[in-house]
Order: sequence, then structure tokens, then C-alpha cells
Amino acid sequence: MEKNEKNGLAQPHQQNLEPLVFQIENKQFSTNQQYYQGIELKQLAGIPDNVPLYLFIDAPYEHELIENHTRVNIARPEVETFFVKDEDKLKFSINNQPFTSYKQYISGIEIRELGNIPSDEALYLDLQGKWEDDLITNEEIVDLARDGVEKFVSKKVSFCLFVNAEEFVWQSPTISFEEVVNLAFGKYNPNPAEAYTVNYKDGLQPSPTGKMSKGSSVQVKDKMKFNVTETGKS
Repeated sequence: MEKNEKNGLAQPHQQNLEPLVFQIENKQFSTNQQYYQGIELKQLAGIPDNVPLYLFIDAPYEHELIENHTRVNIARPEVETFFVKDEDKLKFSINNQPFTSYKQYISGIEIRELGNIPSDEALYLDLQGKWEDDLITNEEIVDLARDGVEKFVSKKVSFCLFVNAEEFVWQSPTISFEEVVNLAFGKYNPNPAEAYTVNYKDGLQPSPTGKMSKGSSVQVKDKMKFNVTETGKS
């Protein structure tokens, strides 16, 4: 028995064992923990609780379904391999890079984060043929279970915006309250004595018209119109 210097309690002797290796969805994991529950394996690989997970078994035997409460011994002689069946996975791509989702719906902001898309590029769903690609906003929810493999692409953008009836070229998919004010007056004064109101119209659905507040941003659309006024000047 070894003595723990912190609490003075005797602790079982820890053997220097070789780490145990196992795979989940082609990703390798190393551990000193012998037993895992199915739910723990899913959490390690970022697989949702309701997605079936299987232990690979050599033919002619069937693969073993690992329930969330199933206790799995990782220390068995072979390298344990766990996987999700293809019918329970959804494939998509971002700028030709393949991705897999275990959930049916994904938001625009999640797609941008997965694809490391820069803030100065807009995200689109690539539509085949002559059709115009579908702009995907940060808040938009995309159904990955539709027919075919969804292909997302990002593009540098250039929009024509009207601020107080003056035309500007804007090269970002979003614009902030402060940036609109700067376009209108050539500067933004953060002094509390200076106040501004910003209204817009002809924007993107589902809110093509609205009012912006300090610190907020909106996704822009070509020929979108902004009206900016100064209030509360001392």
C-alpha cells in the first residue's frame, strides 16, 4: 500500500500498465480506464445519446449494439472498434471538405464554425444547375436529411447598400450598428451624450425590416436600405 501525502490515507499500489487503445468512428482513443458505458463512449466521440452505437464483430457474426447503459470491457485482447451505421449518419461538405453529422438539423453558425469560414465570406448552399446558390444566414436551420449530399460553399462578397440614400459598396456578409453609423456620418461617437437610431428595410427574411441597437449586427442583402439619425446631441 502507498500513502497519499495529501490526506495520509493508504492507497492501493498503482501498476504502470500500458494504455488501452480503442476506436470510435475511425478515431483512436487511449485510456487507463478498463470499463466504459455506452453513453460514455458516445460522449467521447461527440455522438448524440439517441444514435445507435455498435461494436464491430468479425463475420459471420453480427455487430453488437451497445446500449447507453451497456458496460464494455476495453481491456479485451483485440482493439475494440465502435461505429455508427451509415444510415444513422448524414454526409455533407463545406468547401469540398467532407463532414459527418449525427443530427438532422444544423444551424448556419455551426456550419461556419465547422468549416472555419472567415467573417468576410458569406455561406451558401450550393444548388446545381442554373439556380442561384441559397444564402445561409447564421440563424438559419438546415435539414441535412434532404435527398442528396448537401454542399456548402463560402464566397467573398460585395453588396450595394444604401445608407441615408447614399450608395456604398460593402464587402462583408454582416454589418454592425456602429459600422452603419460610420457609413452615415463618417465616424461613430461612443460618447453616451451622442445617440443614434438605425432602421433598415429590404433585408433578409424572416426579418426584412427592423431596428438595430448598439452592439448588434445584421446579415446584409444587396440593395438593403438603412436610415440613420442622430439624437440627444448636447
